[in-house]
Amino acid sequence: MKIVSPVKFGDARGFFCETHNDSIWEKAGLNYRFVQDNHSLSKDVGTVRGLHFQIEPFAQDKLVRVLRGRILDVAVDLRRSSPTYGQHVAVELSYENWKQIFIPIGFAHGFVTLEPDTEVLYKVTNFYSAAHERGVAWDDPQININWPINSSKAVLSPKDKLLPAFADLETFFH
Repeated sequence: MKIVSPVKFGDARGFFCETHNDSIWEKAGLNYRFVQDNHSLSKDVGTVRGLHFQIEPFAQDKLVRVLRGRILDVAVDLRRSSPTYGQHVAVELSYENWKQIFIPIGFAHGFVTLEPDTEVLYKVTNFYSAAHERGVAWDDPQININWPINSSKAVLSPKDKLLPAFADLETFFH
């Protein structure tokens, strides 16, 4: 997992930024081909999306950034043989801090919005497949994510309310 801080060039008109550049990533040893961009708008503070992942042959690496607003972005290691299996990383991404997070295959991903009308854009290295989509409960006590919202105030999709506990997940990634 990597936190990426692209360089912004600003003047009186605004700014310009290369949010992704293959040649820079290749020089850093990050050889990924992004094939799809996803853009979400979450109207309410406390909207939770995730924790989601896709399994092979449609597993995805993700590069996530915020276009408007602010989120707490979380990635959970699902790689069974990893020394960090079951652990998570949480980072605040916002329009103001301009940070991005790169999440490799083998991690569940989710976020909660910290401002209204938050827009998130993420690039992925494989196409979406509903048949290969999986998830884990966002508030699972075994993962123990310190979400900055009360669970009774969380806004979730009906699908995300039914995601299984971490202990009930099959092994998808080694």
